[in-house]
Amino acid sequence: RALAEERGLAGSFDYCDIDTFDMSDPEAYAQYDWSLYGTVINCGAYTAVDRAETPEGRVTAWKANATGPALLARTCAGHGITLIHVSSDYVFDGTAEVHDEEEPLSPLSVYGQTKAAGDIAVAGCPRHYIMRSSWVIGEGRNFVKTMRGLSDRVADPEDKLTQVTVVDDQLGRLTFTRDMARAIFHVLGTHAPYGTYDCTGSGAVKSWADIARAVFEAANGNGEKVVPVSTADYYASAAGPVAPRPVHSALDLSKLEAVGFHMPDWEEELGEYLDALDLGGSF
Repeated sequence: RALAEERGLAGSFDYCDIDTFDMSDPEAYAQYDWSLYGTVINCGAYTAVDRAETPEGRVTAWKANATGPALLARTCAGHGITLIHVSSDYVFDGTAEVHDEEEPLSPLSVYGQTKAAGDIAVAGCPRHYIMRSSWVIGEGRNFVKTMRGLSDRVADPEDKLTQVTVVDDQLGRLTFTRDMARAIFHVLGTHAPYGTYDCTGSGAVKSWADIARAVFEAANGNGEKVVPVSTADYYASAAGPVAPRPVHSALDLSKLEAVGFHMPDWEEELGEYLDALDLGGSF
């Protein structure tokens, strides 16, 4: 959606979703004349991190995050197409406080393992860009929208919700899809060297609780209603499987900056995003 907003729905781009093109199905590739395309941008992924730990979720995650990118990479390599692929901080175990593009893959969860497998497959395509994100915020359901709604509930005297617990021992930065779309078109347009680029918001590294508190404060001035809690305590009563999360998700942005693109400060973007939500417009 962010890519379409950045470039428009018409013109030289075709857009598809799983309803029209299942990239994990080898037979689906026959519907396209690949000689017509110079670039493929893959934003598709299975991102239900905890459901990926279930038998059904594991199968779906591997199809979407590994098999699909592998088939795309093979197709793009065979037709001389540039492939752009969105990656994740979950390919790392979170031990290092800041991750750069040269760090060896070390995923903790099924989701992280499937994303790492997809990265390896895409790297086999001669003309590729892997754009590694973290804590993505855009259209559709996301953490910021959820916290905005919970802040309204806490502020409502008729609602029984009085506070919200949010984990404070996972650290990172938000990535807004608008900024990632612009970064993607920048590396394409400037013919930056192929490879992997970390691509998250710039600025301070904060916890999920810090972000939630900022959202609550901006929405209703009730940031004090966000109660920090450890990840272990937050998921202590979870009914289903819980995927392990990286403690540190901050990514080093110097490689992207070296090719001329500076990601905006995520805290400034958060303010604009919340303003857009209040106005009912798009971001």
